[in-house]
Amino acid sequence: MHVTYELAEQAMAAAIAESKKIGTQMCIAVVDSGADLKAFVRMDNAWVGSVDIAIKKAKTACFFAMNTGQIGQLSQPGGPLYGIEHSNDGLITFPGGVPIVDKDGVLIGAVGVSGSAVENDHRVAKAGAEAIGVSDLPEHPWRT
Repeated sequence: MHVTYELAEQAMAAAIAESKKIGTQMCIAVVDSGADLKAFVRMDNAWVGSVDIAIKKAKTACFFAMNTGQIGQLSQPGGPLYGIEHSNDGLITFPGGVPIVDKDGVLIGAVGVSGSAVENDHRVAKAGAEAIGVSDLPEHPWRT
């Protein structure tokens, strides 16, 4: 199953509400399970440079079914995913991308957020993802 337009709207509304709650202006992207853009918003006064980053965070989280911050930890020099950010026309490997998983543990899309400190980006992306999915991802044997 993919994130539908209606689900993407729900995720977007939750992410925008969380962004407003913490007083930030974000770029927020929602992709479906094929990593195709389903919804996007650049909130008023959000950085133009964050547009591409938010979309790439969503795609990165979807491609690998994990939070982008986790990929960042695994992609440090000497790590098992070192250099991965150069694949797939460029990935983002710092926090702010969160997969969306349905109640059966199936990846249905992802949310990517950029525009503030990475901790805030992750918080807003997580709020969007949790509005329509679950936050606990099935573990893969190679994940740490």
